[in-house]
Amino acid sequence: MLRLANVASALALSAAAAMAQDIKVGVSPGEHAEIMEEVAKVAEPKGLTIEVVEFSDYVIPNTALADGDIQANSFQHRPYLENQIKDRGFDLVEIGTTITTPMGVYSDKLKDIADLPEGAKIGIPNDPTNGGRALLILQDLGLIKLAEGTGLVPTPLDVTENAKDLTFLELDAAQLPRSLADTDASIINTNYALAAGLNPNSDTIAMEKADSPYVNIIVVRKGDENQDWAKKLVEAYHSPEVKAFIDEKYEGSVLTSW
Repeated sequence: MLRLANVASALALSAAAAMAQDIKVGVSPGEHAEIMEEVAKVAEPKGLTIEVVEFSDYVIPNTALADGDIQANSFQHRPYLENQIKDRGFDLVEIGTTITTPMGVYSDKLKDIADLPEGAKIGIPNDPTNGGRALLILQDLGLIKLAEGTGLVPTPLDVTENAKDLTFLELDAAQLPRSLADTDASIINTNYALAAGLNPNSDTIAMEKADSPYVNIIVVRKGDENQDWAKKLVEAYHSPEVKAFIDEKYEGSVLTSW
């Protein structure tokens, strides 16, 4: 009987090992990395081990995914992915939504966006979607007007009205927090703001509207969307434990999509 019990136990362990899955998920620094670490904790008892891989910019994670270096990524919103697929031909698909992180306008020199001087230098991201997103924020604030028909990806060349003669400095998104010493204001993605010690709730002089279309997503290679590990990844992300972590840690500066 003891031998049979040992055999049964060994078979159970073998089956569990066979069901266990290891994946690498690419993220950007800040809230995306912090949240994915919590997701990994929830996923592990479900048989999914997640290695969180941080990338310092917005370009490499999709390349790494397309090349098979990672199995999924969680750092980008839909317009960015759509633009990357259009420009670079990536065969990538969305499998679930994650969070929305309103962009903020930060300044080391001003306390109110109304105090922006004539000829002010404004730092914006240099990638098309986030740069366009920053310009749309400035338009919503009444500081510029953009040409009709530019959608979600306007560029500084699409500015048709600029009453304060603002100058736009297009910089790598990760460098924007460091640009504050050299700009009158910079429009910064929340993950890079948090990583730099900026508080979106208290350090901004203006914020993006809450109803923006920039929900963030989990992305995999086309063909992997129905894999068991992909389903477990989304389930773990959308768990009550992860939602509670986000609500408590970010106090409204990061919003869940589920």
